[in-house]
Amino acid sequence: MMRPTLVRRREIWFPTIWGWFTLLVIGAVVIMQVGGRLHSFLALNEPVGARVLVVEGWMTPEGLDQAAATFHAGGYERIVTTGGPIERWPGDHGHATAAERAADYLKRRGLADTSVTVVRAPASAQDRTFLNAVMVREWAKQSELAFDALDVFSSGTHARRSRLLYRLAFGSDFKVGVWAARSSDYDPDSWWRTSIGAKDVLSQAIGLLWVKCFFWPPPPGSHEERWGWTGEEDRGIRK
Repeated sequence: MMRPTLVRRREIWFPTIWGWFTLLVIGAVVIMQVGGRLHSFLALNEPVGARVLVVEGWMTPEGLDQAAATFHAGGYERIVTTGGPIERWPGDHGHATAAERAADYLKRRGLADTSVTVVRAPASAQDRTFLNAVMVREWAKQSELAFDALDVFSSGTHARRSRLLYRLAFGSDFKVGVWAARSSDYDPDSWWRTSIGAKDVLSQAIGLLWVKCFFWPPPPGSHEERWGWTGEEDRGIRK
């Protein structure tokens, strides 16, 4: 009869000092390779040649200027500004939402009134980009334009996440492209050398990972999908 044993001695391999040094060097090289490409991965430029350009209204004036240039250069027929209630910019004209503020800014930069559509969203403390996408989808159903594709203009490293959320809102039968505004706050090729660059890239990378792993869009048209929407926002959809 075998006697039961509670413990057993085993031999394990453990790195030496030089082994740890080698592992650290390899890890540093991998991090540098991945990190060097992380910004370009997030700040994606991949338009689909749509006629409609959706501009996220919360962007800075610098980003909106780039959006206006893209609208002219890309031959778009309509530009749609999105966004919910905001804190006012210094010297702001009293706009209630980011969508209205961005539209007014673009018009003052030369865009024709007839080419700009405001699609405002209700107040939300979460999933704001997805909620904006839902409101754009609802506008598209009412629009006189018949289209099955759009391009989203977002702020730098937020671009890939915006495209993903718009795709989730519109469904697989609708084509969604994206443009990323260039940032002058840091060098995208060495973003880790500044605190603002590291904060921007890493926070957006975490945000994208969260959407991919933990965000499940509610059924289209459900109350959960538009939990802050009351119907009054339809009055805020204007040309």
